Amino acid sequence: MAYVKWGFLLIIIGVIAAFFHYSLPQRDILRITDSDVARMNTGTTPDGTPITRDVRFIFGIYADGGEMEFRNEDTGWGFPWYFKFDSARLANQAADLKSTADAPRWVVIRHYGWRITWWGEGVFPNALSIRPAEGPDESLTPWFNIIFLSLLVIAILVIRRILIILRKKHVDPVVDKIDAEIEETTSFWRRVFRGKK
Repeated sequence: MAYVKWGFLLIIIGVIAAFFHYSLPQRDILRITDSDVARMNTGTTPDGTPITRDVRFIFGIYADGGEMEFRNEDTGWGFPWYFKFDSARLANQAADLKSTADAPRWVVIRHYGWRITWWGEGVFPNALSIRPAEGPDESLTPWFNIIFLSLLVIAILVIRRILIILRKKHVDPVVDKIDAEIEETTSFWRRVFRGKK
């Protein structure tokens, strides 16, 4: 039974970690090779007609030669709450920052999400912002993620402490009273049954 408990706990921790890894911002240093607009299928209507939409893309190459593709879509008011409404401006910045291997211009692309190539037409991380980098080996410290996760842990510990105090103050006395009533009732019926014998 302990294996099932620990297995379930590990699955829950894995799902939470994957959720935060997908949703929290990440930054990559690369050079932009191209930007494009492509039409993608988002599903079908009940009668089988495909539903399509235009998606902007940013293509890049890492210093080690690895490739990466980003989508460039507004998040609007939806989750995750980055409130991005300027994908056209970001596409313009990406076009302006394009470079070649002979004269690379390194940029930092802030994004969220994962790159999954085998899922349908592919899953792309969404670019949130672009800025010039000092070079391909610029050090990037994820301060937002550190502060956000630290505050989240503190909030969870505070809520846990409040719940423990409330349980000790309000729930435990009621449970103790119920236990005492049950014990008294049980003792009474034991005495009654013993007296009848």
